Amino acid sequence: MRSPGRPEPSRAVQRDFWRRIASGVTTVEAAEAVGVSWPVGSRWFRHAGGMPPISLDEPTGRYLSFAEREEIALLRAQGVGVREIARRIGRDPGTISRELRRNAATRGGKQVYRALVAQWKAQQAAKRPKTAKLVSDGRLRE
Repeated sequence: MRSPGRPEPSRAVQRDFWRRIASGVTTVEAAEAVGVSWPVGSRWFRHAGGMPPISLDEPTGRYLSFAEREEIALLRAQGVGVREIARRIGRDPGTISRELRRNAATRGGKQVYRALVAQWKAQQAAKRPKTAKLVSDGRLRE
């Protein structure tokens, strides 16, 4: 179990780790190459039953990227409206409106949008609490 307060490595780091595993390197080598400790890499491998728990494909653009969230936060702080933000980053106004509504934190009685918090919330929501088949099925693992 992770210790509280320690951030989860990004999905990009995890994808890079699993791509290296697929190329044939050891968990220790893959972990060191992506900048996580070898016990973390070994735990990822063990908990996932040796199979990547996430897609190794890069995000398709369906979801907002961290860069887009940073742009939304900057424009919002400048007082730019939802439709103008949408036009500038090439997204639907409804997408921007939902993003601001779902991920704005209340500070001092007013809504404040923070890109880092929004990205963390999106990553938490994207996680699947599903156990890998190789972990739960001994016969399949054999």
